[in-house]
Amino acid sequence: MAAWLGAAGPAHAENTSRVPSTSPESLVGRPHTIAELEAGIIALPNAPISRRQEGGETPFGTIGKGDATVLVGMHLLYRASPAFAFGAGFLLGPQPTSDTQYGGQTGLKRSHARSYLLVGGELRYIPFRSKTLEAWFGLTVGGVIIADRFSTDTGEKVPAILGVPAVTVRTEGYTVGVEVGGSWVFADRWVAGIIARTDRWKLPDSPQCTSIGDCGTLTGTVESIQFGLTIGYRIPL
Repeated sequence: MAAWLGAAGPAHAENTSRVPSTSPESLVGRPHTIAELEAGIIALPNAPISRRQEGGETPFGTIGKGDATVLVGMHLLYRASPAFAFGAGFLLGPQPTSDTQYGGQTGLKRSHARSYLLVGGELRYIPFRSKTLEAWFGLTVGGVIIADRFSTDTGEKVPAILGVPAVTVRTEGYTVGVEVGGSWVFADRWVAGIIARTDRWKLPDSPQCTSIGDCGTLTGTVESIQFGLTIGYRIPL
């Protein structure tokens, strides 16, 4: 009996040591997925939506002389190794800056707003890693859609079935950029962080216009700067 117990003891200890750990440290050491939400600010330093509306609209007031607005989005990243992660995501401006004194070429009392949607992929390199902190930098590439919305604020109200007094001009292009950030593992699998990004947008040289002279307000090369806070959840595979 003693011999049997002696043989069974080590086998039991060996099986217990093979139970996989779910601690943050163990996840970094093996491939896993990160679902990450972002909220922040996007600024176009050299591209106000109009001469009257410089600095944009953010919870912190105006920023610079270009456009600036709130930015939200989501990233889905695959952490292939402790040093590298790649994935894709999207960013959009849910509350675009609005110019309520826009007149266009018609002289009508009108308003103009401009919103942004960015979709693309990213690659991150994480050179600094500790038990709870990480620092990284990366590259981004993707597409951008700018929507200029023009709305006439005068005239009689009519049923929506007869049309709406607004038109949207879309401008599409591609974007490349660089980003840096840091992460803090504050709970099992939960990660908070900061991120800063600068992009260069390549858009058509000539804007699209409507029949009454409303045109897209961004052309050629446009610089953008983004800053955000992130919250992420690590999903073991």
